[in-house]
Formats: sequence, C-alpha cells, structure tokens
Amino acid sequence: MQDHEGARQIAQAIIDNVEKVIIGKTRSVELGVIALMCEGHALIEDVPGVGKTMLARSIARSVGCEFKRIQFTPDLLPTDVTGVSIYNQASGDFEFRAGPIISQIVLADEVNRATPKTQSAMLEAMEEKQVTVEGITHAVPTPFMVMATQNPVEYEGTFPLPEAQLDRFLLLVSLGYPTTEEELAIIDGQLLAHPIDSLEPVANAQQIHELQEAIRSVYVDELIKQYVVSIVESTRVHPDIALGASPRGSLALFRGAQALAVIRGRDFALPDDVKELAVPVLSHRIIVSAAARMRGVAAAEIVGATIDQVPVPGAQAGYRPSS
Repeated sequence: MQDHEGARQIAQAIIDNVEKVIIGKTRSVELGVIALMCEGHALIEDVPGVGKTMLARSIARSVGCEFKRIQFTPDLLPTDVTGVSIYNQASGDFEFRAGPIISQIVLADEVNRATPKTQSAMLEAMEEKQVTVEGITHAVPTPFMVMATQNPVEYEGTFPLPEAQLDRFLLLVSLGYPTTEEELAIIDGQLLAHPIDSLEPVANAQQIHELQEAIRSVYVDELIKQYVVSIVESTRVHPDIALGASPRGSLALFRGAQALAVIRGRDFALPDDVKELAVPVLSHRIIVSAAARMRGVAAAEIVGATIDQVPVPGAQAGYRPSS
C-alpha cells in the first residue's frame, strides 16, 4: 500500500505554494495539481489577464522540474515544437536538436494562436511521451506534463483546437475574474516585486513520481466505476450533444477521482469526487450540437445537467474494506 498521507502532504504543499501567486483560486490550483498527479495535461482557458500563464509557471516552479515555454503564434512551425535534425559538417552526421516539447513541464502559451498543423505537433508527445522526427523516435523525460493556455475561441486571431488534441487534455481549468478583495490583494502583493520571483520549489521529480504512483492504489468501488461510465455514456446519447466523451474521458474521470481523494485525505474515492470533477474533465471533450449552440447552451451546462440525471451510488460505494 502506498503512503497516501505522504502523497497528500506533497500535493497540499504544491497547492499552498502556488496559492502564494494565484490568489483566491484554490479550485483552479487543485485542478492543475490533479492533472500532474494523474500524469495528464491541463488546458487553461479564460480571458486575457486573469493569470493563466502564471498558474502554469507557478506549478512548474513549485515542483522543481525542467521547464520549457512555447509561445504559440500563427507562424510557428511543427519543428519549432518537436525539434529538427541538423547536418554537422565536422562529424558528417545529422544531429538532433531537441525542441521545447522535450522537457518535463511544458507551457504551451496561447496554444490556439498557432495553426492546426503546429498544434498537432504536440499530439504524439502528449499521448505516447515521445516525438518522432524524420523517422527517429525521441522519448520525453519524466515526469512529463503539458499545461496549455488559450483564449476563448471567439477572440480574434485564434484557431479552434482539433477534437483529437482536446481529448488528450485530462481536464479544463477556468480561472475567472477575482473578487474585489482578491484583486486588492493581488495589487498589494505586487507593490515591490512579483511573488513568483521568490517562489521556491517544494517538491522534486522523484516526489512527483511517488505522488503519481500513490494515487493508483486509491480504492475505487465497483459502483463508482459504474457511475463514472454511466456519466460518460450519458454524454453520448444527450440530444444537445453531437459527439460525446470518449473512453479516454472515462479513464480521466476515474484517475481524477483517485487524485482528488488523496488531496482530501482519503485512500478511497467517493461519488462526490466524481461529481466534482465531471465538468472540468468532460466539458471540453464533447461537441455541442448546432441547435444547442444557437440557443446559447454551453458544454459545461450540459455536463452539469447530465450529472444530475445519473443515479448516484449509495453509501456502499464509499466503503473501504480492510486489507
């Protein structure tokens, strides 16, 4: 049995550290850490200026891993992401120059400002943890996580992410505007310097590996597994959804529930863990029908309504048998 209490302490230390920079957004910070715990990737979508890039940078700095940033622009090429082979006249051979995607924590900033061809350059790395350049495969280091930020698609100069790439993000994070008190605290915190400048790591790569291993042994009752699948299946038959969530969505919701249980100090998952993560895990994986879009219905609203219609498992689902 893995040390779930030790894992909780590591996860909470990262959350607390990031909150020195990201004020008043505990849920958003938790979602970013959950993606890291699940060996997944996070898509941070919101209007400009609310701290999307800063959230990704704060998590990267808190875990003490190698960090690379890719600023996506319309003229960015796929090889600018993956790397390129360059001929070395001295040796007479081609040498591979690794692109920024070959790192532990990768910030894909404003990812939807690049063309779909360049966006798709990240697909292999995100799913298979490797990149193939000119027929040669190069592994990415571990732990590996992509944190991508994007502005809403209705903003100027954006390209919608392909469905295949959206499905590779474990969850969608939205920050939202701060409250009046939080915005005043942000101003006060940056009077002399930005708090991220003094942010120190509170974990290392080995501890992140241990954290990722620990969540895999969190107990999930069969009824909760059925609950996860029922929620995902309901998105495939909903009249307002043109394309429902994939089996990858079921696995993401299952793993996310395990990670949230650890953060909450438990070694077993509850139906509430699934309900809390259903919207951020599934809303970006579905395609809303044209008729629903005309009515102004958002994906998150549909997923939220779907959760209310799926029967919740009873008390037995939270039972943890003695080992």
